[in-house]
Amino acid sequence: MDSIIEHEKQQRNSRLYGEEERALIQEGGYISPDPYLWEDVLIGITLQNPVLLKGPSGAGKTRLAQSVSDYFQQPMQSINCSVDLDAEALLGFKTIVRQDGEMAIDFVEGPVIQAMKKGHILYIDEINMARPETLPILHSVLDHRRMLTNPFTGEVIHAHDDFNVIAAINEGYVGTSPMNEALKNRFVSYSVPYIAGEQLEQVLRNVYPSAPDKQIALFLQIGNDLKKQVINGLLSDEAASIRSLLDALGLANHMPIDRAIRYAIAEKLEDPIERDLVMELVGTWVTSSRVGQSE
Repeated sequence: MDSIIEHEKQQRNSRLYGEEERALIQEGGYISPDPYLWEDVLIGITLQNPVLLKGPSGAGKTRLAQSVSDYFQQPMQSINCSVDLDAEALLGFKTIVRQDGEMAIDFVEGPVIQAMKKGHILYIDEINMARPETLPILHSVLDHRRMLTNPFTGEVIHAHDDFNVIAAINEGYVGTSPMNEALKNRFVSYSVPYIAGEQLEQVLRNVYPSAPDKQIALFLQIGNDLKKQVINGLLSDEAASIRSLLDALGLANHMPIDRAIRYAIAEKLEDPIERDLVMELVGTWVTSSRVGQSE
C-alpha cells in the first residue's frame, strides 16, 4: 500500500466522532476484480480528487464507496439522485422554529454542507439521474476551490481537509442523462467491472458463510454464465448484478434455486425474452447439479 495512503489512514482514523457521526461510518467488504483498483481509488481520495465510479448496476460501486468510509473510519453522507433532486435536497432548507418563545427562521443543513463542514465523505449515487441544471451548484465544491457560497444564507463554506466526494454513474440506462463536460472534468474516473471467479466466490462466502459448498459452486456457475450472456449482448447489464445474485442466494436457503433466481433476477428484467433466457440457463444448471448429485 502506498505510503501516502497509510499516512492518510492514520490521520483520519485518529479523529473522534460523536454517536450520530459514528453511525454514518459504513461497513466495508468490497473485493476488487482489478488488483490496482482499490489502491488507486484510495490514492484519489487521499489527493482530494472527486472520484467518479462508472460501471453497470450491481457491480459494487456503492460497496466500494462504503469500503472507503470503513477504511478511513470516516462518516459518509449520501445523496440519491433523481429528476426531483433540487438545491434544497443538496444544501438544506429554511424552516421556522421557536426560540425563546418567539418564532424564528432557521436553516437546516443538507448533506453537502454537513459533509464539507465536518470532513465527511459525500457519496452521490446515480449522479446522471439528476437534471443537468441542478448540479452546477456543486462546481466550486468539486474543483480546486473546495468552497461554496450557500445561496439560501450567503454563508461562504470552505471544505474541511478530510472532505471527499465520491459519485457513481450507470451509463446508458433509462432515465439517465450524459454528464456535461464541465462537471465530468472535475472528477477522476474509475471503471468498476463485475467480479467473477475467486473474487465472486469470496463475496458469496462472506455474505452467506453457512451456505453449502455445492450451492456456492452452483451460484458461481450461474453468475458467470449470466455475465457471459451480458457480454454477448443477449442480456441486460442488470442480469449479472452481484447484488441480485446475493439476493437469490439468500432466498435459495428457503426455497428452490430456480424460484429464487426468478424472484431476485429474472423478474427484474423488462424484456420477456431475457427473462425466459435467464430461466432456461438456470434450469440447465439446476438439472446438471441434480444429475451430478444422483450419480
